[in-house]
Amino acid sequence: MRISKSKFVAGVQCLKRLYFQVHRPELATGSTEATEAVLEQGHQVGLAAQKAFPGGVLVAANHEHLDDAVRITRELVSNAEVPAIFEAAFEYGGVLVRTDVLERRSWTGYRLIEVKSATGLKPHYAYDIGIQKLVLSGAGVKLEGTRLMHLNRDYVFDGQEYDASRLFVIAEVPLEQTIGDAEISRRVENQLRVLGQPAPPDVEPGRQCTEPVLCEFYDHCNPDLAADHVSFLPRMRTEKVDDLIASGIMSVHQIPDEFPLSETQRRAVDAVKSGKMWISPELAGELSTLRYPICFMDFETIFPALPRFAGMRPYDHVPFQWSVHRQERAGELFKRYDFLAENTSDPRLPFLESLCPAIKAAGSIVVYNQGFEASRLDDLARWLPGHRSEIAKIKAKLWDLLAVIRRSVYHPAFGGSFSLKRVAGAILSDMSYDGLGVAEGIQAGIAWTRLVDPATSPEEKDKLKRALLQYCGQDTLALARIVDVLVKQSRAPRSPDV
Repeated sequence: MRISKSKFVAGVQCLKRLYFQVHRPELATGSTEATEAVLEQGHQVGLAAQKAFPGGVLVAANHEHLDDAVRITRELVSNAEVPAIFEAAFEYGGVLVRTDVLERRSWTGYRLIEVKSATGLKPHYAYDIGIQKLVLSGAGVKLEGTRLMHLNRDYVFDGQEYDASRLFVIAEVPLEQTIGDAEISRRVENQLRVLGQPAPPDVEPGRQCTEPVLCEFYDHCNPDLAADHVSFLPRMRTEKVDDLIASGIMSVHQIPDEFPLSETQRRAVDAVKSGKMWISPELAGELSTLRYPICFMDFETIFPALPRFAGMRPYDHVPFQWSVHRQERAGELFKRYDFLAENTSDPRLPFLESLCPAIKAAGSIVVYNQGFEASRLDDLARWLPGHRSEIAKIKAKLWDLLAVIRRSVYHPAFGGSFSLKRVAGAILSDMSYDGLGVAEGIQAGIAWTRLVDPATSPEEKDKLKRALLQYCGQDTLALARIVDVLVKQSRAPRSPDV
């Protein structure tokens, strides 16, 4: 049996995760589309990085022909005319690795370069690099250094071709972030031993389930908990949860009054115990600051690793969709407005130019998480300086419903979360995101990428368009209806039940 670089890294995070990847991959849950999108993005970043090494040769043999990849790599290493090898394959001690870039530095010496789509160093990269060093050295490759090549957040795309020399930073890995061969070897030996066992290792769920990445087997190892479990209090640190469980306290109803909790957590406890929504006496005053016409607004974006259009940097947001529900006066029906970019052309100016008339003369513009919309407007002001005045007026009218709910509202069904979907589901009993073709932001980004892909059929494009419009429109309708319910509740003399 042999393991790959990625499986070794998975095993460093959790031995049970490694075991399931090899022996029980069908237990994985989560969005396959999202996983594929991440992998494809990493592939595109890798291709862009290769342009920084002119004359480099790609080992094209895929995972189904690994023996051929190892053989071709050996031939390229012995050819002094090859300045760099991409996806070189080496095997040693039961581990097979493929290096992103193996750059020739001398007649016999190479520099190992690991390419990441991140914008800086992360501690867990040390194992990624460490396993490659061990295998390459064992395979007889003379390494004259190792580097990490990551995206440069300060690089500004000119809209023509990527300048790989500026798009990427080639950084030396600090000594304190390197892992010695002895530890790498010990981990490899342990992983191979575990994989040879008839059953997965007994590993209790913990921080490793989500760090450094969310494990694809999280749901299998973390079965659903009771709705009143102590871990569902807002912003509960792992240490506090562990303290409660160690004391035999699993339910919010069992938490003693003297247990140290934040003000928000104590409100949540009281709401769960009473079974009623808690509303602050200050809520009515906060809602009274709303001014008509009121616009309820939501943006959808993608933030690709590789900048799409001129003036953009790695991971800048591309705004591709907005929705607005507008109410001119109290009690009047809402009017719906929306925009959705439907091709690969730059959507930024059409996005803004279509938005401005929909929110013209608004008294308040209600959003959920003001920091997001405000940052996107700042981006647009940077890219479209001729519209800065209009954008500044929009920003001045933003009204953050999320902040108000965090301060002044808690429903037992929030379950510790203040996400719009959770809040809407709790406060609006007849609103659900279940069954929507698009039900969350990540899905929206994937759907839009497919929508604008020329290879997508007209029938599929029409389906994706309808799903995106329905999803974004439901978000802004939810904002409007939540505000309406809260206004009524804040005016009620007693009984905050919804």
